Amino acid sequence: MAATSNPTVRRRLLGAELRRLRMASGLKSKEVAERLLVSQPKISHLENGNRAISPRDVRDLCAIYGVTDREVIDSLMEMAKESGQRSWWRPYGDLSNSVYIGLEADAVSLHTYDPMVIPGLLQTPAYAEAVIGETIPLLTAEQAATRLKVRLRRQHRIYDPARPLRLWVVLDESALRRVVGSTDIMREQLEHLSALGAEPHITVQVLPYSVGAHPGLSGQFSILRFADNHEAGVVYLERFTSDLCLEKPSDVQHYSVMYDQLRTRALDPDNSRDFLTDTTKSYIDGAGDL
Repeated sequence: MAATSNPTVRRRLLGAELRRLRMASGLKSKEVAERLLVSQPKISHLENGNRAISPRDVRDLCAIYGVTDREVIDSLMEMAKESGQRSWWRPYGDLSNSVYIGLEADAVSLHTYDPMVIPGLLQTPAYAEAVIGETIPLLTAEQAATRLKVRLRRQHRIYDPARPLRLWVVLDESALRRVVGSTDIMREQLEHLSALGAEPHITVQVLPYSVGAHPGLSGQFSILRFADNHEAGVVYLERFTSDLCLEKPSDVQHYSVMYDQLRTRALDPDNSRDFLTDTTKSYIDGAGDL
């Protein structure tokens, strides 16, 4: 992954390196936890990048792993310091998808497939508000407002003039036909989607019902790639209570092949734009329930 100052990415990079050093030392996580006087789950959280680590803990771990190179130790301690910095989303509280937001903020490309709804980065405010309000039970008004603010703030990533996110979206026809909020909201959303698809760094393809069964029937997934190693990446699976980030090369390869098949079966970008135009007209004509 890219070696940037993004705290989330820094934690994951640092965690991966600490795991490598531990394995090179021949120690098990339980043994490290006993020496550091912490719980074994804490070591796992640190290595998975799920928790910030202090420079002091990094120094102590380096001593346990037998790392003596001062330059290496200082570099890891600096990463630990940066991983503790506040990201833009921290003021919004404990977000269930904060790890993904950090990865998304640092990715250079994002390939996403969704069979049910328009992806968050491409949602209009009205559509996003309707999705949040209608799909998450027991959500308070304050929590819904926070989620909406975060979702709209994430969209800044695709408008960043310095490094716009290369975004490729494959949408099942269901996402266009399902009325979220109202037909007016859907019309506005599809017009917005069509306009974004005309941007040079955004590609939108529609997977029509007529293709029949396809690899995406198992559900939504995204593939994020980063500047310093475009071949590596992270597969993100969004679930209701707990999301998954897969980083094993075999997993990334598996989902990459799936995505290539979806792109091949979907309408090309020009025909997808025509499809969006026709579907938008159906909402204008009041036939959004099709």
